[in-house]
Amino acid sequence: MIAALTVCAGMAWGSDKKKHAPDATVSYSPMPLDSGYGPMDITEPPIPPDEIIKKFTAKESVFREALNHYTYRRTVRVQTIDDDGKVDGQYYQVDDVIFTPEGKRAEKVVEAPANSLQRIAMSPADFQDIEERLPFVLTTQDVAQYDVKYVGQQKVDQVQCYVFDVAPKTIEKNKRYFQGKIWVDKDELQIVITNGKNVPDDLRKGHEDLSTPFTTYREEVDGENWFPTYTKGDGVLHFSGGYGYLAQDVRVRQTVKYTDYKQFGSTTKIIYAGQDISAPDANKQPETQKPK
Repeated sequence: MIAALTVCAGMAWGSDKKKHAPDATVSYSPMPLDSGYGPMDITEPPIPPDEIIKKFTAKESVFREALNHYTYRRTVRVQTIDDDGKVDGQYYQVDDVIFTPEGKRAEKVVEAPANSLQRIAMSPADFQDIEERLPFVLTTQDVAQYDVKYVGQQKVDQVQCYVFDVAPKTIEKNKRYFQGKIWVDKDELQIVITNGKNVPDDLRKGHEDLSTPFTTYREEVDGENWFPTYTKGDGVLHFSGGYGYLAQDVRVRQTVKYTDYKQFGSTTKIIYAGQDISAPDANKQPETQKPK
């Protein structure tokens, strides 16, 4: 997720040509799973995997639209860890994701102490990952970009899940994708856990832009939708050096917390005397007809 030192540059990667599978596959070490994951049952599911994919991607489309109507607080922490296991640099910021009076989504900085990262620097791609890709959503519209393969069924804590491998079919220039595993709630048919990495990394010497593997967890916050509540990432980034920069390995640890979800606005229409008074001028009282 991080660009090497202070040489963060553009996001150009590779040539203008598409990278086709199997070149789309990226090698990485995933985040280890905690003790809450039960054994994997690799038997066939009760309904065909393609049908499960169709249903949960449709739910994901609904989820993405629902999230567009919520405000929330996002707390981001990115740290570098030295050889003794101590934090030697940190980026920390708290933002409220809100709506303007015009109804447009915006971000308001709540807290942003001085950035003390020295061995790495945040890049534009890092902020895009935080805003768009760590809370990975796989909608009906997006699924055509990915190979989605059924792995099995697994119980995570008290939630029975279908597990799928997800990888981009092709990797196009200036675009980033998710690669890893997703856990889909067996009853709700919504993604509840994402474990993987945003790909591809920019490996050009002097312009390296690398990202850590991560796990994102969702929770049911409104009785219907499972929204992201916590992301954790931890990994060692290998910078090859060159052009005056030494090769180095940097351990990076990151967390993103999503809290205080609140629904904004309503799609309900209020009809009075045949007129929609839920429009922006709804505060005006409907005119009454004068008696003739």
